[in-house]
Amino acid sequence: MIFNYAQEIFTAAGYTVSGMLFNIIITGVINVIFTVVGMYMVDRVGRRALMLFGAAGLFGIYAALGACYYFNCSGIFVLLLVLAGIAVYAMTLAPVTWVIIAEIFPTAVRAQAMAIATSLLWIACFVLTYTFPILNQSLGAAGTFWLYGIVCLIGYVFLWGQLKETKGKSLEEIEQEWSDEAITP
Repeated sequence: MIFNYAQEIFTAAGYTVSGMLFNIIITGVINVIFTVVGMYMVDRVGRRALMLFGAAGLFGIYAALGACYYFNCSGIFVLLLVLAGIAVYAMTLAPVTWVIIAEIFPTAVRAQAMAIATSLLWIACFVLTYTFPILNQSLGAAGTFWLYGIVCLIGYVFLWGQLKETKGKSLEEIEQEWSDEAITP
């Protein structure tokens, strides 16, 4: 969403066209760097820890961005929060989601389940991108970012309760773990 609407976000933060273009370049560079960091960390830190950190981090960043817009802060504060949001997302939720989707489904239905999960992920991405201008107009920038923060908080609670760590486990071990839990009352 930040990449698709960077112009609106940076304009609302008080940036001129040249400053806005520079900031868009910076956001792209940060995205690439932290995606590589995330790919490096996924097998060292673990999927669950990265997903929880991502959801919690984005909750805090979106809450702070909402506060910046609410209190009419502009300039470097907004830029730093946007860059932090991109960094957190790029090293956590963005790459790790794809790893988890490839690991959590039983072998017998993995291909179909991954297809459904991927389709739903892209539909959610479309809905997020499509609704941003609508939410921004009706809730304002502050309300929109606070809403996104609430969604991240709900995601954190869901991940905390439902996501098991898969780091260092074979696909068969992961499948057995899920099967054992489904059988045990």
